Amino acid sequence: MKVLVINGPNLNFLGRREPEIYGDKSLETINNEIKLFGKKCGMDIEFFQSNHEGFIIDKIQEVYGKVDYLIINPGALTHYGIGIRDAILSTNLKTIEVHLSNVYSREEFRHKSVVSDICIGKITGFGSEGYKMALQYLSSLKK
Repeated sequence: MKVLVINGPNLNFLGRREPEIYGDKSLETINNEIKLFGKKCGMDIEFFQSNHEGFIIDKIQEVYGKVDYLIINPGALTHYGIGIRDAILSTNLKTIEVHLSNVYSREEFRHKSVVSDICIGKITGFGSEGYKMALQYLSSLKK
């Protein structure tokens, strides 16, 4: 099983950016943990991070037919990234949305996601463990 993990804007600053909300692990540390967990589950994990919506769209289109699943933390693009939504729809990628913080306990504008309704699931509020939860679910789909 091949999985692409995409992280959106400002997630490259994890570990430095508001650690009381997002934790003290860097994105590199989180990716290493995800890669190790994925390997134990027999998955091939690819990572991509960008602060630019167009680059994320390009990446989703680039992996069309090459990956089985997408795990995405769109960051701030969660609330207005219609182009990302359209890219997921046009590639028909089975997607799980992940957020480190509990977006529903934060500002009202964070409660709306333009991709949630097209995802097979959404995990929010469990920190970096949310990515592993998504992988665990995907590993249960293997036959």
